[in-house]
Amino acid sequence: QTHIQRNRVSNLWIPTIPSFMLSLFALLLCVNSGLSLFNVYPKIKQIPVRGDPGDPLFLTPYIEAGKIKEAQQLSKVGPLKGAANIKSYSGYLTVDKRYNSNLFFWYFPIEKEYADAPVVLWLQGGPGSTSLFGLFTENGPFSINKKFYLVPREYSWTKTHHVIYIDNPVGTGFSFTDSDDGYARNETKVGEDLYQAIFQFFQLFPELQKNEFYVTGESYGGKYVPALSYTIHTKNKDAKQKINFKGMAIGNGFSDPEHMLNYSDYLYQIGLIDINTKKILYEQENLGIKYIQEKKWDAAFDVFDRLLLGDMCNSSVFQNVTGFTFHFNYLKSREDGSDMMGQYVQLNKVRNAIHVGNLTFHTYNKVEIMLKQDVMQSVKPLVEVLLDNNNYRILIYNGQLDIIVAYPLTLGFLQTLKWSGTDAYKTAPRLQWHVDGDIAGYSKTVGNFTELLVRDAGHMVPTDQPKWAFDMINRFTSNKPFNDQIHT
Repeated sequence: QTHIQRNRVSNLWIPTIPSFMLSLFALLLCVNSGLSLFNVYPKIKQIPVRGDPGDPLFLTPYIEAGKIKEAQQLSKVGPLKGAANIKSYSGYLTVDKRYNSNLFFWYFPIEKEYADAPVVLWLQGGPGSTSLFGLFTENGPFSINKKFYLVPREYSWTKTHHVIYIDNPVGTGFSFTDSDDGYARNETKVGEDLYQAIFQFFQLFPELQKNEFYVTGESYGGKYVPALSYTIHTKNKDAKQKINFKGMAIGNGFSDPEHMLNYSDYLYQIGLIDINTKKILYEQENLGIKYIQEKKWDAAFDVFDRLLLGDMCNSSVFQNVTGFTFHFNYLKSREDGSDMMGQYVQLNKVRNAIHVGNLTFHTYNKVEIMLKQDVMQSVKPLVEVLLDNNNYRILIYNGQLDIIVAYPLTLGFLQTLKWSGTDAYKTAPRLQWHVDGDIAGYSKTVGNFTELLVRDAGHMVPTDQPKWAFDMINRFTSNKPFNDQIHT
């Protein structure tokens, strides 16, 4: 369908772009080289550690020795201003002993005791963005004010779920490895490392093993989420300790570049580019798709970077033409620039409380570089396998106002999926989703799969529409439809 649509577009009258204009764009684009690749999250400044922030807590030896109660006690997070009544646990889980690779987690039990409450894992994108970004700015139990006090969040997902945040992959945020060989180069390794962490987590908290488990995330998490979900799916068959995996939810996920590399139509339709720039983008998109089909991953990424990101060359066609440096919401041209979260988690008192000691908080790190060849590859085959398993619920949701993973791009991916519900999805009715009388968005559901548009939201749906995102996660994990009105 994507190629048919592109053929129709190519038949439109589009003026020829003089070669000197293309050369000018090329000169504008590649001025300097940078470390950041696909990662479009706000940049966090690394702060040197001074004083004594305590020692990092490695929980795997306790788990392997069967010292579960001791490990739980040690992992309790210390006092944080504004969060005295919020219980949580954190520490390191070793996922690859060969390279001393460790993933950092921060776990929040449900705020009000409910024995059967679902367990939700949240994974940030990037690649290389800390999941603490989601904790503090999207769906965690608190945010940070200007005085570096924690402020309770009204629509925290921890009100109805146990929630785990993991800095993933290894080398992201507080997670680390002692060797370059410990870094993930592909989603298979990402899935394996996450599986090791989650397997140990349920050993550390055996009382949660019977609870339903859901994998969620956004942006480049659109690859991590299927990678872990698929790994659980395959390993559960022979595992003595099975993970009670019930489904996955992906928000604004960059899952299938070949069928999502279609910015020219979208940016033209929302008025951010003219027909001349549309021509440039269209030609470059076709080149990028050609490289993907030829498995020339670096070349495909370079095209993507020149078009939109400008990370390797400090600029892009999109930035030069629109003046935008923000890719998360087309109503905003640049990010707010606040780095309160990054400063907060690197304070000595916070380091001590969450058991990371003086270990590096990775900001500009190797994760992105190591995964460069992964960026333009698809996880569509994994999603198709999971869709065809009737035991799993799958939610793909998108903010209406995003640029980097715009809703039409997500549809380009979904409409090319091959699974038992392909034909039913094409003809499924689009229904209104209401929350307390407001139209929160629109849904299509086929069996256990739901596609959801969230109105008036950009790339980070829980940040832009916290009440609706809270309703969304509650409906999803409780298997409630998105076509009736449920009061939160």
